[in-house]
Amino acid sequence: MANYRRGRINDEMQKELSAALREVKDPRVSGAFISITAVEVTPDLKYAKVFYSSLNGDKKEIAKGLKSSAGYIRKLIATRMNLRMTPEFTFYEDHSIEHGAHISKLFNSIEYAPETDVEDKENDD
Repeated sequence: MANYRRGRINDEMQKELSAALREVKDPRVSGAFISITAVEVTPDLKYAKVFYSSLNGDKKEIAKGLKSSAGYIRKLIATRMNLRMTPEFTFYEDHSIEHGAHISKLFNSIEYAPETDVEDKENDD
């Protein structure tokens, strides 16, 4: 199977998972604003790593809710996508958005102060 096909499956799976999460009735999942950031399907399409981020809610409870509703989500994906095998989902919290916000905050906190010592030395010569 070519890599570009897996990439298309990853993208489509991400879209369908985002829509399927809205239908989950578990309050740990439906109460938190969860977004799917990436999906990585194995070459044999048996397993998929699903990376998610959430804005509110208890991180541990969200992880438990996603783990418990993985079978229901898999069933929804099986009906929506025309694949020979529907992968088993493993959910991982994605910290890249938080990390990017932290780096951005660090960059914004840097203050620019022009160096006058270098300019004074050049003028003395």
